[in-house]
Amino acid sequence: MHQLRTIGVYGFDASSFLDSLNKAGVTMLLDVRQRRGVRGTQYAWANSQRLQASLAAAGIGYWHRRDLAPTTELRQLQYAEDARQGVSKRTRRELAPAYVDRYTAEVLAHAASSRSCRRCRASEQRPCSASSAIPRPVTVP
Repeated sequence: MHQLRTIGVYGFDASSFLDSLNKAGVTMLLDVRQRRGVRGTQYAWANSQRLQASLAAAGIGYWHRRDLAPTTELRQLQYAEDARQGVSKRTRRELAPAYVDRYTAEVLAHAASSRSCRRCRASEQRPCSASSAIPRPVTVP
């Protein structure tokens, strides 16, 4: 059974991001962004093609899973909590419990029931027999 972890790009540079992944034993990064880019030159390294090249050089696989991206409604729920706490998405330290609960119920549960395989190469688009339920995320420190 694979362990699922979460990480965001804000607060990292490319080197410290990869160090965090390596320290956590990550072998495959599932990119769950709707748009695989980040605004601002500080985070240009996190744009899809640059990120994929850095991950490949570090021996970490990459798989874009847009079907696991949070919906606009879920993102708005998180933004409202950010506003309530007076933080921005670039400075938040944790996700709102309501966001996590709904993301788990609405996105992860759906993905787990769709027989999507987390162990296949990114180029494989068909379900396989190795699919399994997706566990609740654990945050990478």
